[in-house]
Amino acid sequence: MTRFRKIIGQIHLWLGLITGLVVLIVSITGCLFVFQKEISDLIHKETFFVKPPSSAVTLPYSTLLKKAEQTLGKDHPVNFSTTYKDKEHAWEFMAYKAGDPKALTYFGTIAHYESVFINPYTGVVTGLHNYKYDFFNIVKFIHWSLLLNDTYGQNIVGYSTLIFVFILITGMIMWWPKKWSKTNINKSFKIKWKAGFKRVVYDLHNVSGFYVMLITLVLALTGMVFAFKWFQTTVYVVASGSMTPPEVKQVKSKPAPPVWYPVDIAFNKARALLPASDRINVSPAAGADGVIYIYGIQGKETYYHSDALQFDQYSGKLLYRRNYEEQNVGEKLIGMNYDIHVGAILGLPGKIIAFIASLVAASLPVTGFMIWLNRGKKKKKK
Repeated sequence: MTRFRKIIGQIHLWLGLITGLVVLIVSITGCLFVFQKEISDLIHKETFFVKPPSSAVTLPYSTLLKKAEQTLGKDHPVNFSTTYKDKEHAWEFMAYKAGDPKALTYFGTIAHYESVFINPYTGVVTGLHNYKYDFFNIVKFIHWSLLLNDTYGQNIVGYSTLIFVFILITGMIMWWPKKWSKTNINKSFKIKWKAGFKRVVYDLHNVSGFYVMLITLVLALTGMVFAFKWFQTTVYVVASGSMTPPEVKQVKSKPAPPVWYPVDIAFNKARALLPASDRINVSPAAGADGVIYIYGIQGKETYYHSDALQFDQYSGKLLYRRNYEEQNVGEKLIGMNYDIHVGAILGLPGKIIAFIASLVAASLPVTGFMIWLNRGKKKKKK
C-alpha cells in the first residue's frame, strides 16, 4: 500500500469514527421519512380524505376558515392553510407558534403545531392532527437536528454531513482498483456471499458503498443546503452565475372601506389564475399593511413549482404575482432542494432510490466499525 493510500485510509477511518453515530441516526431517520406521505395517508385516511358529493362545489373559503378557527380556539389562530384540486382531499388549516428560542430540545422550541382538517363541501371537521407529537415529524426533526434546538443540533448534523462528504470521497479513492484486472474488478463490484463473515462485512462496506456513492453524495449535499446558509449561497451563486440575490417585490395593503369577505375574493381570483395548481396555500395578512399570500403549487407531493401571489387584505385585489418561470436557475435549484433530498423529484422511483441509498448509508458506519474492530483483534493476536 502506498503512503498516499495509507494516509487516505487513516483519514477515512478517523472521520468515520468521529461522525459514525450521527451518520447512522440521520440515515435511518431519512429511510423512515421517505415514505411518510404514503404511510400517513393510509393511517389517517378518514381524517385526510373525504367522499365528494356529485355536485362537488366547495363552501366559501372564509366559511371553512371560520370553522377551523372555532375548532382550534382563539389562542391558536390559523396562519397557514392548504387546499386541494383533488376533490377527495380534506382541506387543512394549520396553527403554528414558536416556543422558547433558547430551549434545549425540539419540544421546547414549539408552543403549538396542529391542524384541523375540514370537508370542503360540508364544513364538517374530519379530524385534528397534532404535528408537534406526530411520529414522522419527530423523525424529521431527529434527522434535522437530533431533536435538539436548531442552534446546536443543526450544526452537529450539518458538520457531520460535511465530514461524511469527505468520507465518501476518501472511500472512493480507497475503493479504486490499483489495476483494472478481472480479479480486481470482481472484488470491487461483487459481494462474495460465500466467503467468511469478515469478508462479507468488508464487501458490504466496500461494494455497496460504491454503488450508492453518487446518490448519497447528492443527499448529503442537499442536506448541507438546509444546514448552512453559506453553502446555500454558494449553490445559488454557482447555479445562477450571479452574486446578487433576486429582487422580490414586497407590496403593502392600503386601508380602505371594507368589502364583504376580501379573503374569498382573493382566494377565488387565485383559483382562477392558477388552474394548473394541484395545491393552493394561503397565509393570512400580518399587521395593518400586510398582504394575503397565496401560492399555487403544481405537483401532488413536490413543492418546487410554485407561483406566488400577493393580495390586498382589505379589498382582495391582486397586488403582485411572480411565477415559477420568472425564477433564475439558482432560485429554481434551491427551490427543488427538498424534493431532490427526499427523492420526490423523480416520483416513486426517486423515493425508492433515496430509501435504498439511505439504508446503505446507515449500514456503512456499522460495517466500517466492525472492520476496524476485526483489524484491532488481528493486531493483538500478532
